[in-house]
Amino acid sequence: MEFLCHHRDRSDSLALRMELLEEHWSYMDRFAQEMIARGPTLAGDGETPTGSVHILDLPDAATARAFAFDEPGYQAGVYRDVLLRRWRDLLGRTMWDFPGGPTDGDRFLVLGLGAGEAADLTVPAGRGDDLIAYGPLLSDDATAWLGTAALLRASGPAAARALLTEERYAEIEVHAWRFGGRSQ
Repeated sequence: MEFLCHHRDRSDSLALRMELLEEHWSYMDRFAQEMIARGPTLAGDGETPTGSVHILDLPDAATARAFAFDEPGYQAGVYRDVLLRRWRDLLGRTMWDFPGGPTDGDRFLVLGLGAGEAADLTVPAGRGDDLIAYGPLLSDDATAWLGTAALLRASGPAAARALLTEERYAEIEVHAWRFGGRSQ
């Protein structure tokens, strides 16, 4: 079962986040084999973290909840909230398989929060070379569509947002994002 977890930082938690960085990475190292994608969302300066995204293949919802809420930053109060949803990998690859590599172009997390009938359930034509991860957000039992999530390379936030069918969503969020994990 695949899950998307987006921890969103409190506005005043950067110092605590940085203090816990090694604990965060050590915790994530335990899930290396399950990772499909990972990395921080970033403020407008392209450097300051505002959250943390992890897409993983885990055995069940209980394991996903434990992953999200046992994370050291969550336990210490770094985050204001956590979005945890079932997800379906429509690309069938991890971010490490992305042909553009970790540094080619600007990267974004796009979250489309659903409003009614499911939308964007297939990989958008002509965008495959820019998609790092793409798939629907689903209810815990995977029977209801709740939205769409993508990590992609784009020329800017507006181009990233245009990936989704705007009128089919209650809200679309676009966050600057970069490949995460330990520096090699």
